[in-house]
Amino acid sequence: MDKKIIEPWEVDELVHDEFYVPDYIEQMAREVLRHYDFSVSDIQIVTTKADKGGAIWKLETNKGPKSLKLLHRRPTRSLFSLGAQEYLVDVQKARVPPIVKTKDGINYVEDGGKLWFVAEWIESLAPVSKDLEGAKHLCNALGEFHRLTKGYVPPKQAENASRLYKWLKGYEKIIFKMDWFRTIAKAYDEMPASSAVLSVVDQFEEQARKSLERLQQSSYLDLTKHGNAYWGLVHQDYGWSNGQMGSNGMWVIDLDGVAYDLPIRDLRKLITGTMADLFTWDVTWIREMIKAYHEANPITPELYDILLIDLSLPNEFYKNIKEMVYEPEVFLNEETKQMVQIIVDTDQSKWPALEEIANDWKGRG
Repeated sequence: MDKKIIEPWEVDELVHDEFYVPDYIEQMAREVLRHYDFSVSDIQIVTTKADKGGAIWKLETNKGPKSLKLLHRRPTRSLFSLGAQEYLVDVQKARVPPIVKTKDGINYVEDGGKLWFVAEWIESLAPVSKDLEGAKHLCNALGEFHRLTKGYVPPKQAENASRLYKWLKGYEKIIFKMDWFRTIAKAYDEMPASSAVLSVVDQFEEQARKSLERLQQSSYLDLTKHGNAYWGLVHQDYGWSNGQMGSNGMWVIDLDGVAYDLPIRDLRKLITGTMADLFTWDVTWIREMIKAYHEANPITPELYDILLIDLSLPNEFYKNIKEMVYEPEVFLNEETKQMVQIIVDTDQSKWPALEEIANDWKGRG
């Protein structure tokens, strides 16, 4: 009988069961666990990525609590992140959950065209408080994580996941997509959010063009010449749920998406997301977050310049509006209209804040 390949699954909107996993995947999970030298007394699903075909279970075993993960990415891509997790634990002694090896001494089990792996479940973990002190803990842990990932070389059979050389193309893509947004909003001009998008898209496109010009004139290309291993890894999905406090300090979890890149890309995402949550760009928060990061992984003036350029991109507008490409007749509703207004209002406080912190790193190094 042909082995079933794991596919993304539909979640019944009427049931709203975020913990639903198809029966065949549950069966695969039980088969995967036979490869391990422990017995399972309880298995509970804790999170799913139905749209991508991924899931995480918590296991109660005779050798303590563990997690079982079904990784949704290509196996060669998953090998890259598993290698990174092993490097961080075994070589760098980082506060990252250790991988539990199979009976054959391997990091994973391949089944259904995906990789599965088991890691220790760190019971003491809890999210930090959503205030400035919590944000500083997050940033300091992120800096430590970046510093410890330097020197990582992936296993031979893994693909080389790198975003280090893709910044210019990424900026160009944002500019390009702005024109898509404009065209779609015009085509669906009867929708509530269309006029709101059309009224601001020129402004955000101009911001993106200026950011690209600044990146082209920066030290970016020189910095990339150091190569992937020199810079180490970014988490790519770091935030209040993936940096958590344990009994012996901050831990970083869920490393499935790690890739080589300039480290401050993670810091930029954390800052922009936090400012969006605050509905204003708060200079004190930004300064303290950068300082907490810098204490764990020093930022050179050249890298600080790149951080400021990346902060200047219309990140929140692009991130929140790009979904309109898929279902404009659903997306361009009254709720999106209000969201655009919030983004525009928040953006007004961004520029004085960036101007104020622009000179913080001058003369340092």
